[in-house]
Amino acid sequence: MIDTQPQVKQTEIFSAMSELEHEQLVFCRDEATGLKAIIAVHNTMLGPAMGGTRMWNYQSEEEAIKDALRLSRGMTFKNAIAGLNIGGGKAVIIGDARTQKNEALMRRFGKFVHSLNGKYWTAEDVNMSSRDMEYVRMETPFVTGIPESMGGAGDPSPVTAYGVYMGMKASAKKVYGNDSLHGKRIVVQGAGHVGTYLIEYLIKENADVFVSDIFEDKLQNVTDQFDVKVADPKDLYAMDMDIYAPCALGATLNDETIPELKCAIVAGAANNQLDIEDKHAEMLRDRGILYAPDFLINSGGITNVYSEQQGNYNRDRVYQQTERIYEVCTEVINYAEKNETTTHRAALQLALNRINDVGKVKLGY
Repeated sequence: MIDTQPQVKQTEIFSAMSELEHEQLVFCRDEATGLKAIIAVHNTMLGPAMGGTRMWNYQSEEEAIKDALRLSRGMTFKNAIAGLNIGGGKAVIIGDARTQKNEALMRRFGKFVHSLNGKYWTAEDVNMSSRDMEYVRMETPFVTGIPESMGGAGDPSPVTAYGVYMGMKASAKKVYGNDSLHGKRIVVQGAGHVGTYLIEYLIKENADVFVSDIFEDKLQNVTDQFDVKVADPKDLYAMDMDIYAPCALGATLNDETIPELKCAIVAGAANNQLDIEDKHAEMLRDRGILYAPDFLINSGGITNVYSEQQGNYNRDRVYQQTERIYEVCTEVINYAEKNETTTHRAALQLALNRINDVGKVKLGY
């Protein structure tokens, strides 16, 4: 052990936690496995915090902290508007999932999850699989999304994609007068698990689908399966399209991209699509683009793993619950129109209403 005073860069972590109203931020480090992870617990008013774990090669620790804080906050509103009795949390692992992720690293992460004694339940997210959750499960029961062969719900991606599809159709009903996506020119940014399942739904409805991704192997997987066209990431936002579906990382709706967009609807699976929430939600509205709030329409996945966590998993019932996203998205659109606000602000308000109402009869977890 080196007997010295560590140099800690000031990141104003408590200020950031206070601004976003977080309860807890946990830093996890393990020398043997190389694990560096952050677990963020935002709000436990409705129940224990639940949200997936993602692994990403962040450019800095500050970037990872920001992502964990924003994602966990988004989970609070997502879980609330989905009608689930769980709070919001999220975990990020810093590193290259293609070269650094292995059994030892995931099991060590599972021990850190277990140290929170059920205040945070994890599941899979970006660059995670059911197999990874199986490793986590070896060290803690506070994990969902484990393989169906082990009695779990398996990969939540198909259900997430179905919810996005429902939100997209509800948005189309508002814009076009009917919810058919037949012939609609739709650009899907991100060919991961959710993006691929979403493309499958769109192709079945005879939409004209374009796909973009930074990884060639993912693009190849999609183009091998479906009749889709590949979009150049450099020209993505300026393309003539009806619907833009961001299904990769967040903040793609920002000062640079929104003025370029040539679409009527934004409806995708990515979390935190708005770089600056209120500002960019208003920019979309001012341009006449209908935004389907991400934390609403991508809530199918958390509905899936929540059912597993409750111990009474039923796939048919989960899909029925996820189908309600169509109804709730329509309610949000109408609320925003009636109250002359953005759909993002409307969805937040409906989620906050439920948290406050339930908070009168429950205490934090």
